[in-house]
Amino acid sequence: MSDKVLVCGSVAFDTIAVFEGHFKEHILAENIHTLSVSFFVPSMRKEYGGCAGNIAYNLRLLGGNPVPVGTVGADATDYLVYMRQLGIDTSLIRVLPDMFTPQCFITTDLDNNQIASFHPGAMMLSAENDLTGHAAAWGIVAPDSKDGMFAHARRLHAQGIPFVFDLGQAMPLFSGDDINQMLELAQVLTANDYEASIVAQRTRRSMEQIAQSMRAVIVTHGGEGATLYADGAQTTIDAIKVEHVVDPTGCGDAHRAGLLYGLTQNWSLIDACRLANVMGGFKIASRGPQNHRPSRVDISAALDQHYGLSLLG
Repeated sequence: MSDKVLVCGSVAFDTIAVFEGHFKEHILAENIHTLSVSFFVPSMRKEYGGCAGNIAYNLRLLGGNPVPVGTVGADATDYLVYMRQLGIDTSLIRVLPDMFTPQCFITTDLDNNQIASFHPGAMMLSAENDLTGHAAAWGIVAPDSKDGMFAHARRLHAQGIPFVFDLGQAMPLFSGDDINQMLELAQVLTANDYEASIVAQRTRRSMEQIAQSMRAVIVTHGGEGATLYADGAQTTIDAIKVEHVVDPTGCGDAHRAGLLYGLTQNWSLIDACRLANVMGGFKIASRGPQNHRPSRVDISAALDQHYGLSLLG
């Protein structure tokens, strides 16, 4: 049986600049109607990101076999080379030469306030990237264009490939009816506690009710761990202790990767969620979504320390 995971979602660049001051000293409420500001940002870094890219990266750390499904522009050459060097199959990343790769531009001040803008670029045509005919043990439909998310979900469902639905940052695009349609196609729903509250509000169903028609619902609570809803039961997955909290960016994607790896290895849902917590813990101790470098031995040791489990068999 294939151990591949079709990772559908955005493949993007994150450009983060640091303003060594405070926005509140330059954005004045009485002048907001004529806003014109410029910030000097001597510190800047460019990160590889996007939900599909981040999930694929973490799956490779675990020894998994991710196949990201995304659309990028001609400016993504270095990202694709980087993925291949990691052993990630890039055959389902479609390059659109007349468009830019999706990019998020973030300026942060000394209070950690952020001003961000996002250019979707090639992501707007992600629905045209057809994954039909590619076998996989599992898939995930992570944030992307709305059309792309629906197209990938329907194609996975048509091929009988179980998948995780991760609404994430795409939440503003989905009505209650849209979410219900996706839940009918997916086997697992993942969300953080805020996203879960919005899903419940828009669908008029609790997580317990949604889980009745799915294999599982997993709600994360940051440093408080996660809640698994499955088989009519609600189980708390205790969080791991993290000594250094550096940057939460990409923690959700790391968590999804741990979950997916456990699912492909036929672990119990509880143990898969425990591995997911461990991956989130490694990520939060590092700045940027793909700069943590734990080995499989490191991951297994943390899994054993916190939950008495082993990654290495």
